[in-house]
Amino acid sequence: MRRTKTPIIGIAGGIASGKSFITGHLKRMGAAVVSADEAAHEVLELEEVKREAQQRWGDAIFGADGQIDRKALGQIVFAPPPDGPLEREFLERLTHPRIGEIIRRQIIELAEQGSAAAIVLDLPLLFESGWNKICDKIVFVDAPRRLRESRAKERGWSREEFARRETVQQSPETKRELADVVIDNSGSPESAQAQIERFWPSLIDSSAPG
Repeated sequence: MRRTKTPIIGIAGGIASGKSFITGHLKRMGAAVVSADEAAHEVLELEEVKREAQQRWGDAIFGADGQIDRKALGQIVFAPPPDGPLEREFLERLTHPRIGEIIRRQIIELAEQGSAAAIVLDLPLLFESGWNKICDKIVFVDAPRRLRESRAKERGWSREEFARRETVQQSPETKRELADVVIDNSGSPESAQAQIERFWPSLIDSSAPG
């Protein structure tokens, strides 16, 4: 994909670092957000995806509404080896190309509209999927592991589940080194917002140094 005139900002960080909070504030400042999570929801509602998922995992992964229960699916694909990695690989083959197409289409549409100050990519696998290559700037959302584990626990995750999910992603340390801007999200929301507002002019100016 060719670069757009609208700056593209990638959001990176460890699990439960607060990427969604930072993304939400960028949106309030005039950015448009492309979310892998929302794209994944859309893909999991496709009839052909539900059909293949049912053939693989049966009816147990479906809720009463007939849609795939993401929590039940997550328990399968993030299970310990050897089963978890094999099931996750199948899910990725099934969904990632479709998710990628939705993301690509949204970026193109937003760029053509040209009304947003920036396009923010909120993608957990930003580096692993190669989307970082089209970004003008990368923002790393930083928070210590203990705090992130605490936040994940509030989501209902065990420490073991947190660790398994984090191991399938590039390490937070590597992401931090590859970023242009680091936001410390270990303090108050006001502190994080102040940092975003300070960095905002350089984020929407693709020619500015990171």
